[in-house]
Amino acid sequence: MDLTNLKPGDTGIIVATGGEGALRRRLLDMGLTPGTQVTVRKVAPFGDPIEIFLRGYELTIRGEDAQNIKIAHRRRCINARKERRRNGATYCACGESELR
Repeated sequence: MDLTNLKPGDTGIIVATGGEGALRRRLLDMGLTPGTQVTVRKVAPFGDPIEIFLRGYELTIRGEDAQNIKIAHRRRCINARKERRRNGATYCACGESELR
């Protein structure tokens, strides 16, 4: 799954940053590194560009570049409360379901 598969409001964790040469270096320099949590804020009507939130700032990238960012999707709890960690897993503070 890549970044373009997430809908506005969805959150994911970056698994890998693809691309070659200058493109890959630029993506990494912008903070799109493995292990970083990203949330899709907005998507343009035709899917390009995509506005994401990561590391405390908003970033808008082209759809073509977003396809190089591989994501592990995390479910959102319908209660939308803060997350907490328990036994190495991340749960919603309501305790209902494990976030992935």
